[in-house]
Amino acid sequence: MKRLLTVLLLFACVSMAQAQKNSIHVESVQAFFTQEKQLPILVRPIISKGQFIFKAPGSLRWEYFSPIHTVLLMDDGNISKFVEHDGKFVEEHGMGVDSMQIVLSEITGWLDGDITDTPTFQVQNRADNLIILTPKDAALAKIISRIELKLLDQSGLMESVTLYEGPGSLTRMIFSAAVLNEKEGKIPPKTFKKP
Repeated sequence: MKRLLTVLLLFACVSMAQAQKNSIHVESVQAFFTQEKQLPILVRPIISKGQFIFKAPGSLRWEYFSPIHTVLLMDDGNISKFVEHDGKFVEEHGMGVDSMQIVLSEITGWLDGDITDTPTFQVQNRADNLIILTPKDAALAKIISRIELKLLDQSGLMESVTLYEGPGSLTRMIFSAAVLNEKEGKIPPKTFKKP
């Protein structure tokens, strides 16, 4: 869960930051995604599908439609996770949800539009619209060797995010139908409050 939150917040923050660098005022970012999880023990990757909605300054909805309907919500500093069981959403609690707050404090520093090194990651911006994040801490590097963020174009929207987790293990998210700055009122506040 912590790795997932890191990826989705990186997507939101980097999308906003790149758009701001290109003189685009970011109010919201939305996209559908396909997630591919590869592990050495799997014959085929695990494929998940969902949607991401971010609204400035800090509202987020990360929803998996399949294989398990799961919704992660962030609104006004409050974070909650819901999983659908027998047609009803049940809120999950515990260390996984609590650790999200720690990740948030690290990532939200990028919301000002300046993608720079942090205490956790070294940032490398390449000319081919690729941003590479490398963990500084040796313990974290054993879990996440690097994160690659591929920008779609000059708008700052993401084409893909790839999280390298060890030999033969990676999580790749490919984004589609991305929308930057949806018209006012098109994203109702309840989007970030309940599944």
